[in-house]
Amino acid sequence: MVGQVTRRTVLLTSAAALVLLSRPSLSAGPAMTVHKDPDCGCCSGWIAHLETRGFQVKVIETREINRVKARLGVPFDLWACHTAEVAGYIIEGHVPAAALEKFLNEKSDARGLSVPGMPSGSPGMTGEYEEYDVILFGKKDERSVYGRYKGETQI
Repeated sequence: MVGQVTRRTVLLTSAAALVLLSRPSLSAGPAMTVHKDPDCGCCSGWIAHLETRGFQVKVIETREINRVKARLGVPFDLWACHTAEVAGYIIEGHVPAAALEKFLNEKSDARGLSVPGMPSGSPGMTGEYEEYDVILFGKKDERSVYGRYKGETQI
């Protein structure tokens, strides 16, 4: 009976597939909360970018996004359109997933990362790709360029 498909084989294979599909992904990325304005489409694009890299994103929509930034202590000159919290860090704006993954693996004592403004072609943004900096910011006024990017690619 080699090669013959039986009802028992089909049932066992189906049961095994259901068990595997119902388990949480072993490669699930970190859990993240994103605060965004409900009318902002580019924020949704950035969230989709992160989800394709395995981030588990919870979205909180608010019309009071500036109050969220102030409460979390995001420096005013680093503000962008959305603010995220992940693993005790603040992520401001269109930070590429690759930069965020690297940053989280380093377990830095910084407060977070920011891509100020809304650079064209950054993850979640449409338009021509322009070069932009990802800024690492510290507990005081400490700042440094964490990486220079064009689109999702570090240059």
